[in-house]
Amino acid sequence: MVKFIGEYTAKVDDKGRIVFPAAFKGLLPADGDMRFVVKKDIYEDCLEMYTYEEWERQSEETKSKLNFFNRAHAQFWREYMRNRAEVAPDGKLGRISIPKRLLDSICVSKEVVFCGNDHKIEIWAKEKFESSALTNEEYISLAGMLSDLR
Repeated sequence: MVKFIGEYTAKVDDKGRIVFPAAFKGLLPADGDMRFVVKKDIYEDCLEMYTYEEWERQSEETKSKLNFFNRAHAQFWREYMRNRAEVAPDGKLGRISIPKRLLDSICVSKEVVFCGNDHKIEIWAKEKFESSALTNEEYISLAGMLSDLR
């Protein structure tokens, strides 16, 4: 499984194309599957980008917990699958094309930040990424709270 680490800023062109970070592209097998699935994060104003393999794994795990004869489960699955896009870096410049509706959902104007988050990449509007950071005190408090759970 690929582990994404690091932060990279990129400009968005008028057609919604963004140069995919070479450092992330270099983690993928040269002759392997270069497809990703992009979706809006449930909790934050960012997009989540998964390798196609990771997306399949997570989708199957989620689907296995559902009973499609239960209306709530069927509604959840429909929403879970809504507004997803499959993208792949082009061979020439390594650009990806993210649908405008997804970029608009996180208020992207000119620049994005690709943020490696272990098994996924988060894509943020640059301004929102900078303002989303926790203060050191908030981070320490959260770390302490989470350490009490073990």
